[in-house]
Amino acid sequence: MNVKELKEMIALMNENGLTEIEIEREGQRIRLKKGFSGSPEVIREGTFIQPQQVAPAMPAKEPEAVKSNLIEIKAPMVGTFYRSPAPDAPSFVEVGTIIEPGQVVCIIEAMKLMNEIKSEVKGKVVEILVENAQPIEFGHVLFLIEPA
Repeated sequence: MNVKELKEMIALMNENGLTEIEIEREGQRIRLKKGFSGSPEVIREGTFIQPQQVAPAMPAKEPEAVKSNLIEIKAPMVGTFYRSPAPDAPSFVEVGTIIEPGQVVCIIEAMKLMNEIKSEVKGKVVEILVENAQPIEFGHVLFLIEPA
């Protein structure tokens, strides 16, 4: 089993909300299990391998007054949130930015891969709930959008 296959299994776990997966192939057994921090742990034939770990994710900042008409953009995966494509580049969006469906609003780095997160709605960004370079969990609310 190679690193690419492990990454695919971790992505499968994250996409389906699984906390554990075990695969046996050609006499080799691999079990991935999310530990206390929510990061997958790899267990190979009784050997424990701890993946490279980032600081545990901060709890989601709760908006002070959640209005029922606001739409949440949530993290589709575990990773590190970035507001811009590069440290010296401008942010994809700011509070007050009008966004369109398909527009990139942030990047989530997962397993050294940069994943563009795109808006599925048209509206105005009213609040950004996470800090740049903050670790996040699946389902973490990233943005509040006022629909247009």
